[in-house]
Amino acid sequence: MVFWSAFAAAAPWLATDIKNLIHQYGPGLGYLATVRPDGGPRVHPVAPVVADGGLFCFLLNSPKRRDLERDGRYALHTYPPEDDDTEGYLSGRAHPVTDPVRRHRVAAASRAAIGVDWRLFELDIEVAMVTRHLGSAHTPSHTVWHAPGTGREPSAVHQEPPDALTVTIPPTLVTAAPPLVRLA
Repeated sequence: MVFWSAFAAAAPWLATDIKNLIHQYGPGLGYLATVRPDGGPRVHPVAPVVADGGLFCFLLNSPKRRDLERDGRYALHTYPPEDDDTEGYLSGRAHPVTDPVRRHRVAAASRAAIGVDWRLFELDIEVAMVTRHLGSAHTPSHTVWHAPGTGREPSAVHQEPPDALTVTIPPTLVTAAPPLVRLA
């Protein structure tokens, strides 16, 4: 199990991209997929927050909260930006935050209403991915990170930094598409 701070230390540029996608409109926005009691998927809009070294969701008494209380598996997809089709995706397990001091710190950082029947969940990260649709053909480029111990060992590791040079990065990162080359 890897929480946000460990993920951000292992893949800081990918964590920054995902955090920027989550908070691109100010408050966090995303779609949370949970597992219904019958095993089917359920999708909800949520307001995730990156704060206090973690990735969190405040959930009111609802089907999505009951799903996470029963089966913590989740997938979180970011809203797309207005000017391109970049996508952020995370999956893992949600864990109820029981420490009242931490709940208070995250609530204060998020301006969450006090006295409302919400529960705070911290989301661990097993898989993180950013997909960019590039060029006139909108060819997707997927950059994927897998938490250690997930059994998904990357076969190739590439990332395109802001200066458009391709470099090798830590072995927990992988791009499913070939490295990109920009022509001046």
